[in-house]
Amino acid sequence: MNVLILANKSTGLYKFRGELLETLVARGHQVYLSVPNGDFIAEMQQMGCHFIETEISRHGVNPFTDLALVKKYCSIIKSVKPDIVFTYTIKPNVYGGIACQICKVPYVANVTGLGTAVENKGLLQKITLTLYKTGLRKAKRVFFQNQKNQQFMLEHGVVKGAYSLLPGSGVNLDRFSPLPYPDENNGIHFVFISRIMREKGIDQYLEAAKYFKSKAAEPAEAPVFHICGFCEKEYQGELDELIAKGVVEYHGMVRDVREILKDAHCTIHPSFYPEGLSNVLLESSACARPIITTDRSGCKEVVVDGVNGFVVKQRDSADLIQKIERFIALPYEEKMKMGLAGRAKVEREFNRQIVVDAYLKEMENLK
Repeated sequence: MNVLILANKSTGLYKFRGELLETLVARGHQVYLSVPNGDFIAEMQQMGCHFIETEISRHGVNPFTDLALVKKYCSIIKSVKPDIVFTYTIKPNVYGGIACQICKVPYVANVTGLGTAVENKGLLQKITLTLYKTGLRKAKRVFFQNQKNQQFMLEHGVVKGAYSLLPGSGVNLDRFSPLPYPDENNGIHFVFISRIMREKGIDQYLEAAKYFKSKAAEPAEAPVFHICGFCEKEYQGELDELIAKGVVEYHGMVRDVREILKDAHCTIHPSFYPEGLSNVLLESSACARPIITTDRSGCKEVVVDGVNGFVVKQRDSADLIQKIERFIALPYEEKMKMGLAGRAKVEREFNRQIVVDAYLKEMENLK
């Protein structure tokens, strides 16, 4: 078959859908990727995928650029002649879905998270939901990544056809295998792995880092707070200041998070962002690292409070500090046991092969 995949970013396509791409190519299918140019394009081409550069304005609703995107997708479909189209994220779901309807091609959409445009009430929410209803109207199937997202879209009448719940993007249990738990001779190390933005809980993380630094009798006695990820402009000044004071250690964009996780005792993800299901938490748990995260959909599915980590209230620095103190007070063996419990949980519930098989089943159903 000819398989066309529409996405808004190459990084996510490679890191979270790479196993699907490899499987499709290995089975003799022709795989075409319509995505903006970016990281990992060469790696996906080496797999055997065909790259079609497609610019997408990821933010805002502009009728002229959005109409141009529908036309671009229609042009790609007419050229590639796909037997099926897979779409990911809001704009490919909506405008790719519209293009598939125009060209009468079966398509499967994946709602990777609602995003603030859908979650926050107001005019933009109404516009986005209307667009979603149009884009998903004739989808062969719509995949959701958490129960709350699925229920929201059903309650608002966005999806009327077939739909299924996936375990997020799943996690590659071979690539993210259990890492030896580090000793505590050089202190306890926490890590924040995410885009450095307010909704990901960076303010709470920085508050915690500052608290523990000020509390320590000696700077070397304070736990170490690492940060990995792209920094939004509004945080650059504060981040530079805290780096200079030794409050946090910043590693920028990390190509392989395992290099950071091997020295970390715990991943902290205090997000209140409307995401589908956190890949950071899945990968950390797969590597046998305890997690501290919020009671938010997209995060809470990965943690069992007190078993493989701790749950904190959203936007609550005091609660985060308290849970970090509880973690630090645990005996070394208990910390290690938490990490292994997280690994066992992702093995049971979040194997990426579950996701790959779900897509292969949709292709089988075309025959």
